[in-house]
Amino acid sequence: MFEVASRSHRQWAAAVTLGFAETTNLSISGRRFDVRGSGQDAAALAALLEAIGARRTTGGETPDYLFCFDAGAAPLSGRELAERASGRDRPLVIADATPDGSAVDGSVSLGRPLRAGVWATSVPDAVLVRLDATRHAPDESPAADRIAWARRFMPAAERVAGRLATEDAVRGLRIGVSMVLEPKTAVLALLLQAAGADVSVFSHPDETDDAVAAALAEAGLRVFARADAGPDEHLALATAFLARRPEILVDDGSHVIRLAHEAAPDVLETMIGAAEETTSGLRPLRAMAAEGRLRIPVVAVNDARSKTLFDNRYGTGQSCLFTILGLTGLDLDGRTVAVAGYGHVGEGLARHARAFGASVVIAEPDPVRALAAAFDGFRVAPLLDAVGSADLVVSATGVRDTIGLPVLRACAPSAVVAVAGGVPQEVAVDDALAAGAVRESLGRKRERLVFPDGHGVELLDDGGCINVTAGEGNPIEIMDLSFAVQLSAIEHLVATAGALALGVHPLPAQADDAVAAAALAAAGVRIDARQPAPPAAELWPRFGGTA
Repeated sequence: MFEVASRSHRQWAAAVTLGFAETTNLSISGRRFDVRGSGQDAAALAALLEAIGARRTTGGETPDYLFCFDAGAAPLSGRELAERASGRDRPLVIADATPDGSAVDGSVSLGRPLRAGVWATSVPDAVLVRLDATRHAPDESPAADRIAWARRFMPAAERVAGRLATEDAVRGLRIGVSMVLEPKTAVLALLLQAAGADVSVFSHPDETDDAVAAALAEAGLRVFARADAGPDEHLALATAFLARRPEILVDDGSHVIRLAHEAAPDVLETMIGAAEETTSGLRPLRAMAAEGRLRIPVVAVNDARSKTLFDNRYGTGQSCLFTILGLTGLDLDGRTVAVAGYGHVGEGLARHARAFGASVVIAEPDPVRALAAAFDGFRVAPLLDAVGSADLVVSATGVRDTIGLPVLRACAPSAVVAVAGGVPQEVAVDDALAAGAVRESLGRKRERLVFPDGHGVELLDDGGCINVTAGEGNPIEIMDLSFAVQLSAIEHLVATAGALALGVHPLPAQADDAVAAAALAAAGVRIDARQPAPPAAELWPRFGGTA
């Protein structure tokens, strides 16, 4: 994790939280935790985890994560660990932040590494995360291990894929997956393959993990992706991917859907439809539909509540901010963060930044969303004003030139500028270079843009989608929900093949609800059954008389 010597209790808690998320790629929000330790460190850690969205267990509940850091506390015995880990649908994760690695006693032995920094234990369904001063890059672990680790935390996607397999819904169907190519996407592709589909995978070079691509190719999937592909090869790979004539296309950003319309329209003749993952991808598709140019039905996966309320707010909020902090070492306590855009992504970024002690200012042109930001307790200001005193500026709009040249020039000297899952030139890098700015390397995925007058900002990863080009993407449990929605969209497209009109369609509410219900069941959470709506005859008018 991050070095924590000689830091405040709050800084120590931040380092433990960031180290845990970086090592495991697991979500903080929505999870149950407990702390095995005492004093101000324990209070600071619990406060941070709760501010992010985790819940401390009470009344004998079993946590998802158990944070151990007090070297003076009795270590966990094998017996106690077995009691805590039994009867679970997901592993119990022990986060060992003790100075001497003494979270468990000698009755618990460590097995093989599950991924860098994570070990199996002799207790079934209990794993140990070693949080020492070592930081682990994702590619330190074999791709097969990272894929297997992700699959252990994706029960909702497994459930929907199991239904597809049982019903033979996709057997023999050619399905193309065009998404960020990392372990969680690999799980989606392998689940489709196990259900009987003929699966091909494509990805942008900046979003391709070559080791994961090789693992999928070894598993028998057709893979059209290379991290070092230049523009010409990238286009050739996309064209070859479409040449397999996918009958269903799963897209992220609608890049391949649009390419098919422009360069391979014959592929659309045999395509049942597509499922689109993102807000920025749905915008052009809706414009094409309005103009009568969209030639296939598309399910708006992004609009499903089980996707957008979690992926964008909790997933992107955590993964983008944590990646930024991991790259820069920035301590947000007492700092100012400016967030451009207050959709679900901006909301998540603001929430996470505030949890780390930042003062957050929102720039949002939509008056309703700006009012929502104000009601959520954030300062709201025009973007040019917001960036003037900000230590960190993040665009969360998915709109080109959000951080335009005037905004870059208005940023505080040496402010960090990043993009949270957007579009090319969301930060106007080309305009800055045309205006005479020069690049100065600061390290991995970091550079300084310096204008001729000496004013400069720190730009992360050339303004790219920071959580996927410099990090490991959204947390596993979040992508479990998103990919369960994708699988449900595929199921819907198959069930309505030939009947669904051209255009952009919502995922049926029943399917959306089923994904959330599966995730709740996997977490052991029970809820009330919905009450049926009262018949019209019972809706009495306020002032008497008949309805």
